Amino acid sequence: MSFSEEQIKRYARHIVLPEVGGIGQEKLINAKVLVIGAGGLGAPLLMYLAAAGVGTLGVVDDDTVDLSNLQRQVIHATDRIGMPKVKSAGEAVSAINPNVSFVPHGTRLTADNVRDLFSEYDIVADGSDNFDTRFLVNDACHLAGKTLVSGAILRFEGQIATFRSGRDDKKPCYRCLYRDKPPSGLVPSCAESGVLGALAGTVGSLQAVEVLKEILQLGDTLSGFLMIYDALAADFRKIKLPRDPTCSLCGDEPSITDLSAYAA
Repeated sequence: MSFSEEQIKRYARHIVLPEVGGIGQEKLINAKVLVIGAGGLGAPLLMYLAAAGVGTLGVVDDDTVDLSNLQRQVIHATDRIGMPKVKSAGEAVSAINPNVSFVPHGTRLTADNVRDLFSEYDIVADGSDNFDTRFLVNDACHLAGKTLVSGAILRFEGQIATFRSGRDDKKPCYRCLYRDKPPSGLVPSCAESGVLGALAGTVGSLQAVEVLKEILQLGDTLSGFLMIYDALAADFRKIKLPRDPTCSLCGDEPSITDLSAYAA
């Protein structure tokens, strides 16, 4: 493709990178990424992916902006309190890069709509804040053969991983890390235990880097690994995450072959 003068100037710092160049920038412009949640992780994800020129950005969120969100959800603003998060995020994305096609999905992700939503995108980036959604996203990505870049934060710690089990049967899925959802109340939420606001920016930005790497097929993938960031200790750990042959989703004899359990 030929770039306009505006695009050449906007993406100059990408194009000058030999590892990206014009071919890589074209891949970004043609890419379609769906972000789950316009919250703490979704905020930096959406902003950096928009700035990078990812051509189509979708976001799924059925919540509205609340004053308590603004400590970490930097895509929103005080004058947008009460506004649907997908609309607020759309305004921010448009201000950063009006060339991005922003697709708001102001709905809750369910087993009934997840297939149709995911079918329109190449990569899914999960910034959700509950296990029900995380497991649904993982299972749907595996069954649809989609790459999933997942992030999670709580208090002063964050985790990031890329899951490609639906595209590579030697790679693990989220269930290889957490076999089943923990009992309700066992793992506290950010609302209950708190979270350092800037931690969301760190982990969400790292997710954005991994999404861009997957689009560009650049560097080492996080598939097969779990990265843990301890903000208080200023420490990153990268742990090998092998595929579990007994996994109920991606194992040798899977018992989960559809999303019927979620519809029950």
